[in-house]
Amino acid sequence: MVYLTRLEHFNAAHKLYNPNWSREKNEEVFGECANENWHGHNFDLYVTVKGEPNEDTGFIIDAKKLGKLIKEHITEELDHKNLNLDVDFLKGKMCSTENLAVVIWERLAPYLPEKVKLHCIRLFETPRIYVEYYGE
Repeated sequence: MVYLTRLEHFNAAHKLYNPNWSREKNEEVFGECANENWHGHNFDLYVTVKGEPNEDTGFIIDAKKLGKLIKEHITEELDHKNLNLDVDFLKGKMCSTENLAVVIWERLAPYLPEKVKLHCIRLFETPRIYVEYYGE
């Protein structure tokens, strides 16, 4: 089994805010991330796939094709958007980085070639904070 990782980047704004809570509780739990005026991140998205190299090409998947799939189904939908307001597939969800990683997996997995499987979505919110999701 061979693993290939593609790095992509997008910028987006969001707010962590539970509508069932008071403003005070949201601020207590989420701090500055509950700011009514939103806040933004420069996200780094690492998509790792796994599979056996093709005998003819030596590739699991052409890295350019993987980049195109990520752009078409993920980053074009998220880049320079307000995650809470502008992204249909996040409507009704808490826009945490954890939930975003799960949704990215769910959106990308169906578009991969049959013999290529997602292994990990690693999403950096900041240089010091990231989440990993393995589809479990």
